[in-house]
Amino acid sequence: MNKSQELHVIFGTGPVGLTLAEELLARGKQVRLVNRSGKGAVPAGAELIAGDVSNPTVARELSQGAAVIYNATHAPYERWPEILPRLQENMIESAAIHGARLVVIDTLYLYGETHGQPMTEETPHTATSRKGRLRAELAWGYLQAHRVGKARVTIGRAADFFGPRVLNSSLGQYVFPAALSKQPVLVLGNSDLPHSYSYMPDIARSLATLGERDEAFGKEWLLPVAPVVSTRTIIQLIEQELGYQLQLFPIPSIEYGQEQGIFDQTFIEEYRELFYQHTEPQIVDSSAIERAFGLRATPLKEALAATIRWYQEQAK
Repeated sequence: MNKSQELHVIFGTGPVGLTLAEELLARGKQVRLVNRSGKGAVPAGAELIAGDVSNPTVARELSQGAAVIYNATHAPYERWPEILPRLQENMIESAAIHGARLVVIDTLYLYGETHGQPMTEETPHTATSRKGRLRAELAWGYLQAHRVGKARVTIGRAADFFGPRVLNSSLGQYVFPAALSKQPVLVLGNSDLPHSYSYMPDIARSLATLGERDEAFGKEWLLPVAPVVSTRTIIQLIEQELGYQLQLFPIPSIEYGQEQGIFDQTFIEEYRELFYQHTEPQIVDSSAIERAFGLRATPLKEALAATIRWYQEQAK
């Protein structure tokens, strides 16, 4: 099959899935998006189908004909132990049956506390949190499927998201809407620490590239990030773009957020073990993917300006 006619199947229609669909369409691919409801606004030219990928039969049927499958699904934190292993098994089986390549988006949770050391592909998976340990087990399982020759799998690992479509992030709905309305901007932990963030279009471009390149498979990759700065510096860049100063509303601990009534109880219970990400430097070294595929992060000022424009459009 001509590569421009390949079918690429994306499970999940969150920010990653939708932005990835745009990127793949721009590369001339056929794109099928799958979510549970079959509803939602998707990029023009993409097919949207309803399907519960936790059902192995559904996952296999909707993957038929795929050259590449992308796992861009998500689930509430409290349901990870129940849902994520089942999704992993069904994705691997579907890729194996159809001879498709499998690209998985992942988090930094499996590294655990790094005490300010830059994270690379060689960083040990030493998480002590429940979610971090689960992510480490899943990553091992995905790559083991590749090692034993069952399916071709690669993992792209991103830092905290920001960008168009990104709401549920520490650099998302608590920052940009408040900044645009000149309200206090919520910042988690210590905003003076260096903190890497992943821009959503860079994530999509990288996942699409990983899916194309044979040498990407059997490995995990840290996706491109701009040179690290502090969250406070990022807020200052937002101020420069908007032309006025912002007031910060610091949340130094999850308990303080609970006292202020900012987070619901379920989120507090689930995120408490991950709050260390905002109380120690979070530094990603993405030089490996940059060297291997020539991928570079969008400059922060440009990425933040595009994010602000998207939020402005949503406010109209």
